[in-house]
Amino acid sequence: MANRKVFLQQSALLAAGVLLGSACRTSTNNNESAQNDDADQVAKEIGLQLYTLREYIGQDVSGVIQQVAKIGYSDVEPFGFSSKAGFWGLTPAEFKKLLDDHGLKSTSGHYGFDEFLRTDATTDLMATIEAAKTIGNEYITLPWLSEDLHTDADMYKLIADKMNRMGEICKDAGLKFAYHNHDFEFETLADGSRGYDIFLAECDPALVDFELDLYWVVRTGNDPLALFDKHPGRFTMWHVKDMDKAKPELNTEIGSGSIDFQSIYDARDKAGLKHMFVEQENFAMDAFESIKQSYDVINDQWT
Repeated sequence: MANRKVFLQQSALLAAGVLLGSACRTSTNNNESAQNDDADQVAKEIGLQLYTLREYIGQDVSGVIQQVAKIGYSDVEPFGFSSKAGFWGLTPAEFKKLLDDHGLKSTSGHYGFDEFLRTDATTDLMATIEAAKTIGNEYITLPWLSEDLHTDADMYKLIADKMNRMGEICKDAGLKFAYHNHDFEFETLADGSRGYDIFLAECDPALVDFELDLYWVVRTGNDPLALFDKHPGRFTMWHVKDMDKAKPELNTEIGSGSIDFQSIYDARDKAGLKHMFVEQENFAMDAFESIKQSYDVINDQWT
């Protein structure tokens, strides 16, 4: 009887172990599946920085948004918002409705923050936060620094401190803050440092994300993969535009230039990629044909 009791206890423990192992495997598989779903979602969502269509959007906001949606883009990144003019004459609520009508979202927006960077005044910053929340932004992104705001290492450290403070304000408002680079951040300063390195070192990862403009990284002779290795998870958004093979100072459509985007995209998990936006600043063809070509290449090759 005692042996039977031990046997039954052992059998029960074994069964429990099997069930527990099965549950653990199921949980692990579910987690892996969720992670893969997240990665797939990134691959499927292709955004457009609307600065690409700056020559058109002010004349016909609704028509431009309609064409962008028709091409297949699912996300748009606006620019040029002001508390007086809104988004090209539309209030944030009106712009949000326009996006909704065409099945678009706006994960990030490029906004100006000179008032805060120069004076610490928060009037424009708070107006921007309210607009960003209204149109559904997850991020508010600083797209540019005026020349006097990146003069030397000390200035970069000051701006990094202010970006941390903006990140804290955004976090309190339920948003995230990000910085978008150009080329000047990679220039060597008088003390031998570089502004982008200062930002990565001084900005709190919990408060400041980076929207990496891949064209400008490559154009300045830097390697995005090396940045991902050194600072994994920091580059949650990307701007993608290709580099003309004959004239590297010019942009071209994705897949037509010299940048090896596939190897960069393959490292997206290490980078921390969540959202990507096509952006192009000059064209050798019709702008709408151009953004369709870039969309088609990304949609066909990166998914």
